[in-house]
Amino acid sequence: MLAARGDSPESQAALGDLCGAYYGAVFAFIRRSGRDEDVARELTQEFFARLLARQGLDTVVQGRGRFRSFLLGAVKHFLADMGDRARAAKRGSGSTPLPLGVETDTSPCLELPDATAPDPEREFDRKWALTVLDRALAALAREQAEAGHATHFATLKPWLTGDTGAFSQADAARALDMNEGAVKVAVHRLRRRFRELVKAEIAQTLQDPAQVKDELACLQAALAGS
Repeated sequence: MLAARGDSPESQAALGDLCGAYYGAVFAFIRRSGRDEDVARELTQEFFARLLARQGLDTVVQGRGRFRSFLLGAVKHFLADMGDRARAAKRGSGSTPLPLGVETDTSPCLELPDATAPDPEREFDRKWALTVLDRALAALAREQAEAGHATHFATLKPWLTGDTGAFSQADAARALDMNEGAVKVAVHRLRRRFRELVKAEIAQTLQDPAQVKDELACLQAALAGS
């Protein structure tokens, strides 16, 4: 995350990568906060445009910043600011406030949050956790492809994602012309490397490496609650 601080081209590229990766988490939060899909998408794009334009990570306290916490706090502040502006515009126009659910060309519909929908913060954390896993899995796939093991990885990937279904390790052994013991070892090594990459993905969103363990626990809790 330190690479994303400042206004150099390299910093802006690093910040852009982080923002692109965690777009889904912010969108999920805004959507669950009561906006319809189109409005939520527009607000998400506006949020990241502002963040990129203002070198937002410079506001994170040195040594304590967590990109996940920073991003959640920033989007809450953004939505509050947008709400304040909308209310100020209505007062300034002298018009009667619109009832909930009414939409005009200049005032998007404000929907009441669905009481049965996941809590916005829980949904944010769930999307964040899934994004971390997706990025780590993609990194592992690249590593395996570069090592010439793309076919092996594609066959054994279900044991990383939990999508094995009725496909057994004995089936994988036959498909790869390996014995079952070798497949078990290969799966164990892939799982270990996957976990290392998950930790590395988390670490790059922190300023303090000592926080990785806590963030990993948060990731596990977010997935367990999904």
